[in-house]
Amino acid sequence: MSRPSRLQRQVLSLYRELLRAARGKPGADARVRAEFRQHACLPRSDVLRIEYLYRRGRRQLQLLRSGHATAMGAFVRPRGPTEEPRDARVPGTPPEDGNSPRSPPDGMGSPETPPDGR
Repeated sequence: MSRPSRLQRQVLSLYRELLRAARGKPGADARVRAEFRQHACLPRSDVLRIEYLYRRGRRQLQLLRSGHATAMGAFVRPRGPTEEPRDARVPGTPPEDGNSPRSPPDGMGSPETPPDGR
């Protein structure tokens, strides 16, 4: 097995530093691990993307080390009780075609205005 490249060593060092900085901050440790796992499948030859993610990670490390960060979270759109999964249909109903009034023809329709006009 060959020795790790300079970029690989930098990424591993960044990972360790982020984990150290994340100690004591709720949600930060899990977020760091999830972010690295998400991008673990990048091919080694995609150097531009790896360098971009490395620079982004350095900026996040600076933010975590600053005294202003007390926790870390991720923006996740919660599923409401009225929302249905995309493929959930009543059995026996035909699949929706693109001409229903709920979906605009080009997919770029304006958002619906609530009844109170706000």
